[in-house]
Amino acid sequence: MAKISLSVNGERREVEADPAAPLIFVLRDQLGLTGPKLGCAQEQCGACAVIVDGERTLSCVRAASEFEGNEITTVEGLSGGGELSPIQQAFAEMGAAQCGYCTPGIVIAATALLSSNPRPSEDEIVEALHQHLCRCGSHRRVLAAIDNLIAGGV
Repeated sequence: MAKISLSVNGERREVEADPAAPLIFVLRDQLGLTGPKLGCAQEQCGACAVIVDGERTLSCVRAASEFEGNEITTVEGLSGGGELSPIQQAFAEMGAAQCGYCTPGIVIAATALLSSNPRPSEDEIVEALHQHLCRCGSHRRVLAAIDNLIAGGV
């Protein structure tokens, strides 16, 4: 066990954990941030996505100790003051979720994309979301929510 210092959702947090423990377990089990989900544990489904220093990053395999000195944002950190982020609001308005298990990872991917490219093409949106598996089939509504947000409809 070791002390690991992480900056999560704008707050410095110290945890006692195995340095090899995947980040997702530290976020969920020690910090109580249950937005990132464990899906495949092989970096294949995207449910565990978080933003690290502005980039979408999968958290199910990489050790928490690798993230010391980085700014980590989970889906919980996107909203502020009780208000949903614009992307979260667009997803809610368009019903872009069914069971919701994959939704936090997809919201994270869309947030990272729109932060770096406020006007992505359809191909860029599809590419940004291609690693995110939604078994419920809500991809059309996800794309509609992102398109609506870009068009200024939200």
